[in-house]
Amino acid sequence: MKIGVVGTRGGWSSELLADTVAARTGHRLLVDMEQVCLDLDSGKAWFQGVDLAGLDGLIIKKIGARYSPDLLDRLELLRFLAERGLPIFSSPLSIMRVLDRLSCTVTLRLGGIPMPPTTITESVDEALGAVERYGAAVFKPLFTSKARGMTVIGRGPGAREAVEAFHAENPIMYMQQKIDLPGQDLGIVFLGGKYMTTYARCGNGAWNTTTESGGRYAPAVPTPEAMAVAEKAQALFNLDFTCVDVVETAGGPFVFEVSAFGGFRGIQDACGLDASAMYADYVMEKIRGR
Repeated sequence: MKIGVVGTRGGWSSELLADTVAARTGHRLLVDMEQVCLDLDSGKAWFQGVDLAGLDGLIIKKIGARYSPDLLDRLELLRFLAERGLPIFSSPLSIMRVLDRLSCTVTLRLGGIPMPPTTITESVDEALGAVERYGAAVFKPLFTSKARGMTVIGRGPGAREAVEAFHAENPIMYMQQKIDLPGQDLGIVFLGGKYMTTYARCGNGAWNTTTESGGRYAPAVPTPEAMAVAEKAQALFNLDFTCVDVVETAGGPFVFEVSAFGGFRGIQDACGLDASAMYADYVMEKIRGR
């Protein structure tokens, strides 16, 4: 069985998954999308002399080192292969729906998923109005992870200048009311739509709990309410492997986002589980069952 892993060279999770697949199949292929060439007439997609269309399957671990709209175009190349019959995990079309923060949010809210109060606008004046209503808002780029590029803007002097600076880099402004985190938020993980495990990201005094801001992973057990919300949220996207970011508040659970790829590090460090092995086994079973 020949299964390729789409990921980033040198990336911990990408290399780990490629190694895990190789240990089970005897075939290792870590695909860098920058080096892929799709020939629409022949239906072949070449990577270093290998026709990806001839593989038994592909697993998308990462589609690029940094989130950007360009990643949607890379996913289109893979969508062509998927539509022609190549099993790809998760489906490129499913990943597209969560990669863009706005697309993900619209789907979640239409699905009745509770989220922090959210405003989207291209108007600086309207954005200032949202800041005034919220007291403080987290401004989020539409394509980002681990809170990169996010900024907190509160009402008062300097707010307009801060909004204008964000707007200069982000014409469509996405902002959510700043939620006082109870010291942590949760990553509730699903494999094949079934609950896998939960880990917490514990804060270190910063406004967010990401490890890049000093946060750490810890084991956690979600409340039944948080579990129900997370399960409903992930079901909207039909992803093979994902993590739903949830914060438990006095007013009930809120979902921040559904991850396009899901993280292995938190699962391993907090829960002692080898997510790469579980994912590889799941994919191989799915391919055999076709």
